[in-house]
Amino acid sequence: MKALQKDLRSMIKTLKSLTEKTEQMAKALEKLDTPLPARKKAAARKGSKPSAAKGKKAVTRRPARKTAADTVLGIIKKNKEGINTAALEKKTDFNAVKVRNIISRLKKQGKIQTKSRGIYVAI
Repeated sequence: MKALQKDLRSMIKTLKSLTEKTEQMAKALEKLDTPLPARKKAAARKGSKPSAAKGKKAVTRRPARKTAADTVLGIIKKNKEGINTAALEKKTDFNAVKVRNIISRLKKQGKIQTKSRGIYVAI
């Protein structure tokens, strides 16, 4: 009988500590239920410049790199009477396969045409 009473007392003690913990958790939840202040919307919108007063830096963009096709097309445009692949290889320092592939691509895009066999002119 004494052992049973001892067990009951220890259970009562633990239940009291558990109720205290649940009350603390309930108080913490009540604090969370209160609404937070609304956030301010960002002043900078699409197309507007950020202000220097806020410490924001303007985004600078690098100029786009000139592609190999742009290089070849530029050389072809400079030569009004046309240019062959060997001359293109020398001027661009590209290998023959790369030049042929670029010429093929430019022809498909309609930017150049064949004047005669191996001679290309810009349109």
